[in-house]
Amino acid sequence: LLIKHNVWQAMKITPSTEDLEFRVAFEKGDIPPAEFHHRDHLRLAYVYLCEHETKPAFELFRHHVKKFLSDNGVPDDKYHETVTRSWVQAVRHFMEMCGSATSFEEMINNDARLLDMDIMLTHYRKETLFSDLARREFVQPDLEPIPQY
Repeated sequence: LLIKHNVWQAMKITPSTEDLEFRVAFEKGDIPPAEFHHRDHLRLAYVYLCEHETKPAFELFRHHVKKFLSDNGVPDDKYHETVTRSWVQAVRHFMEMCGSATSFEEMINNDARLLDMDIMLTHYRKETLFSDLARREFVQPDLEPIPQY
């Protein structure tokens, strides 16, 4: 498995072999929906962000999550654009704050706040985040911005 060179080399943020194997298994459809939880979403975002800048990492993440949903018969309207993009941005922020990690587990062990599924409610009002508009297209945070990189 090849890791593309990017800004993380200087910061020493890398995926582990297990992280890379997880991404491959996800992309191949080897992970059933019942076994793909919040932590797994974060781990997948981490791997893409280790390999790519934020925007292309998000595009890959979105593509593969939508394919995963489609391949598993989940209706298109279950995908949530704002939640997806916001979480990818949050993972990037926590990677920046960590400074160095050789795996997703190491980064999470450094700061486990990403595991709190309600963390987005510090950036969005519930009415905004769970609106139909936010599900269809990205809506900017209305409480506090998510740091951008």
